[in-house]
Amino acid sequence: MSPFHKAERRKAKLRLALCGPSGSGKTYSALLVARGLVGPSGRIALIDTERGSGELYANLTEYDVAPLDAPFTPNRYVSLIRDAEAGGYDAVVIDSLSHAWSGEGGVLDMKEKAEKSQRNSFAAWRDVTPAHNVLVEAILQSNAHVIVTMRTKTAYDVVEENGKKKPVKVGLAPVQREGMEYEFTVVMDLSIEGHVATASKDRTSLFDGQHFVPDAKTGEVLKAWLESGVDPDAASQTLLEDLRARAIDCNTVETLTDLYRATSAEMARLTPAHRQAFIDACAQVKKGLQKADARRQPEEQAGLDFPGEAPAAAA
Repeated sequence: MSPFHKAERRKAKLRLALCGPSGSGKTYSALLVARGLVGPSGRIALIDTERGSGELYANLTEYDVAPLDAPFTPNRYVSLIRDAEAGGYDAVVIDSLSHAWSGEGGVLDMKEKAEKSQRNSFAAWRDVTPAHNVLVEAILQSNAHVIVTMRTKTAYDVVEENGKKKPVKVGLAPVQREGMEYEFTVVMDLSIEGHVATASKDRTSLFDGQHFVPDAKTGEVLKAWLESGVDPDAASQTLLEDLRARAIDCNTVETLTDLYRATSAEMARLTPAHRQAFIDACAQVKKGLQKADARRQPEEQAGLDFPGEAPAAAA
């Protein structure tokens, strides 16, 4: 069985990053986009690391707030994301994700403390990077739309000129791990003047070349794009039924085992619940085949000599 299958875009949840300096309207824009995403009755949760400033926009739209003070360790973010999921929120706004990197108790702080203890920078990064990876996975795997805000800093590149190396300003970069912006569906840079957004990364191609002020309509446009793909649950259900039928058709444990090994790529396309359902189905089929084998064995062994017993003499 080929590991390849026809490419198809599936329905998904938004992963949006809004980047900009203080005063660029990140929180304001995030809440408006969230409202457009979830509709008038959808529920929005905001994780507020900005000392209560997240509640300043209560007149803008309805949402719930969870304050997050120092230490800004990644696991505290993860805990709140999971609390929001358990609470049935449709969208989670993380304001701001930068604190998980550069804030008190954030990754850089964790790395500095680990380095002082181990006196080895590489070993320190080895210890703290997994915690940050768990946070990234919590954002990417969430069953809610996730919008994060990130502060920006001036970014420099080192160039060589006349045989000498010197730093050259190349623009702004989010205060987060290098390359973090590539984890998101859309990344928008906001300006202080006019709160104008420009998409620096856009997998949807909805905002290419545009300069606009984000609002609820932006969320509605994104929602329409996200929901225009194939329903992943329905596609997974169809694939599960096909795999289950193929398992039932197996007439030996060996062929069932071969099928299970050959369909690993297809199993990866199942939802976790459907993947478990297929595993359970294979287990049931295996049990039935083993019982059938156990019933056949006495019949097959009848007339056979016991190990070491001399063959019966011919009449």
